[in-house]
Amino acid sequence: MNKFSVLATIAIMAPFAAFAEETSGSHFMLNWDLDESGAVTVAEITERREMVFNMFDQDENGSLNAEEYVMFDETRAADMENNAGGGHGQGGGRMQEGLTLGFNDTDSDGEVSKAEFLERSGAWVAMVDRDEDGAITAADFGPRGN
Repeated sequence: MNKFSVLATIAIMAPFAAFAEETSGSHFMLNWDLDESGAVTVAEITERREMVFNMFDQDENGSLNAEEYVMFDETRAADMENNAGGGHGQGGGRMQEGLTLGFNDTDSDGEVSKAEFLERSGAWVAMVDRDEDGAITAADFGPRGN
């Protein structure tokens, strides 16, 4: 194999290697970094959370009841299973906690209103934002030593 062939093979294979070794949090970043800036802001979290809320508010009454929340939980669990090893990485628990009924039901009535869900956006970012830069970035995932 000549030098050109080796370089061509490396150039062709590099994207596959990068794809196979997704970084921690890449699945989250792909779905929540709306402007693809590499940082998920509170505004982006709030915008995406509103979309998510509307998708699961099946009766469109402005509240996720217990039945709707079960569907929400099952959908998130299926997403995690389908993307296992695909960039959830360390921090996945904190990410999931920010979407749970317990985290979002601030008045403890067993339902989550749209207002409650959206108001918890900043608290969710703060919980995940390990480097306290005000946004969620790749640096907020992975081992604590990063």
